[in-house]
Amino acid sequence: MQLQKNRPVATWLFIGAGMLIIQVLLGGLTRLTGSGLSITEWQPILGALPPMNEQAWNEAFDKYKQIAQFRYIHNHFTLADFKGIYFWEWLHRDWARLIGIVFLIPFIWFVVKKKIDRSMLGPMIILFLLGGLQGAIGWIMVSSGVGTDLVYVSHIRLAIHFLAALLLLCYVVWFALKLTVRKDQIALDSGTRGFNILLLVVITLQLTYGAFMAGTHAGKASITWPTINGSMIPSASMLNEGGFWSDITHNLITIQFIHRGLAYLITVLMVFFTLRLIRLPKSTLLYKMRFLPVSLVLVQVVLGILALVHYLTPDKLLLSILHQLVGMLLLVCMVVTLFLVRKAAVVQERTATNPSLSKTYL
Repeated sequence: MQLQKNRPVATWLFIGAGMLIIQVLLGGLTRLTGSGLSITEWQPILGALPPMNEQAWNEAFDKYKQIAQFRYIHNHFTLADFKGIYFWEWLHRDWARLIGIVFLIPFIWFVVKKKIDRSMLGPMIILFLLGGLQGAIGWIMVSSGVGTDLVYVSHIRLAIHFLAALLLLCYVVWFALKLTVRKDQIALDSGTRGFNILLLVVITLQLTYGAFMAGTHAGKASITWPTINGSMIPSASMLNEGGFWSDITHNLITIQFIHRGLAYLITVLMVFFTLRLIRLPKSTLLYKMRFLPVSLVLVQVVLGILALVHYLTPDKLLLSILHQLVGMLLLVCMVVTLFLVRKAAVVQERTATNPSLSKTYL
């Protein structure tokens, strides 16, 4: 009965999660098209509309001409070129505004209709704080390129912005799952839960290096596979930035090598994880989705290879965005699998008071 009552709130949260995925993809397009610094000011209300006439467009273009990106990279741009990059940044910002509306207005309606009880208020506050933090990080990124010599936003800042968005996405999904999944659908396996956590850590690191790849355009350093410019381990090119930290965060070959290596590691770990899942009770949701994580990994690897070898072709943009999309779906999938498995001690405590649950969990 309680789950049925929570269904509208859960549906709202899942819709919000879908919109967040689209927002991250728009962020990826903004980065890949070099559009992130095209709008040089932040106007939360007035900025919702693009320039409405030729004079307004010229004023926006004149402001863009004052920053380093135009002077050093895009000084050949015409007004038409500027409109092209402006569009992606404007859409990225306006989609964020729409997400805010989609979260805020139904929230008020649910409160008025008493669909949200006191136990949900704390998580809701955290949700809105994470959303506000994400917006603040986004503006800090843009402002870092205005009035400075930066021609692109730092890939470190890009990774922080990306990870903050993923944290918000995972939080929304977890919250929605708490409102929809029955206790008797959750599996009992401490080892699988621990393995799941390990995979989440490695996948998060991999997504971080995916942001580094996009932010530094590290794909251009080598567009060959399976070798990196003819070598499986290009050691001569990986240690020339003057220090370990500099190499793993700024050396394009090192970034690409780590990104590839993590992909291979995740693939191997996911095979073993799947072997654990197929031994779970068939009544659990985790068993029913046992082949989904490994399938996503294999698709992700193929897309990554295709995006790399087509780096210099027009297909690069589409393949890169698909690669990012499947990476996010994999992360969400692993958050769902983590929710669907519990430590033995937790469930044993439940089954001690309700023995009828033991057949489901054990």
